[in-house]
Amino acid sequence: MRDFALWLATTSPSVFIQEHNAWAIPAIQSVHIAGIAMVMGSVLMIDLRLLGWTWTDQTLRQTMQRFGPWLTGSLWLLLTTGALMVIGEPERELVTFSFWLKMTLVALGALVAALFRRSLSHHEQQWDDTQIRRAPVKVLAVFTFLVWAAIIVLGRLIAYDHVWGSWSPSVRQ
Repeated sequence: MRDFALWLATTSPSVFIQEHNAWAIPAIQSVHIAGIAMVMGSVLMIDLRLLGWTWTDQTLRQTMQRFGPWLTGSLWLLLTTGALMVIGEPERELVTFSFWLKMTLVALGALVAALFRRSLSHHEQQWDDTQIRRAPVKVLAVFTFLVWAAIIVLGRLIAYDHVWGSWSPSVRQ
């Protein structure tokens, strides 16, 4: 991975970002952080509905129609800004344990969201009648929120990847 990161750092998009690092990386990171806030807000609102703590006067589909597009749009925003950060600082990103653990959790979080949305679209009435009251659904709501919270922490730990010791490829070099 280190060889790929070194190669990526020499490409013209990476060089452009590196040459304009005084404003490019902070601007990209700022948009990325706004995207994180939108993801967390959307996940929180959907999870609170699943837990039965808010919007109980609405169907689960109505809650998803309200917050689902924000979640999907912000995930695309995070994908774009995250890719730009990797392109701009490939050696900082690609050779850290925190980055790869974060990406694994992002894939897990996105998969859970997609499966939930699919299940809801095929079994809307069942979700509103019985599924929403089941303990595993409540556990899943808490779990998904914790996954996204862990993603935030891991994103910050990329800069401090040495905390993982020998698990981090950046420390092994």
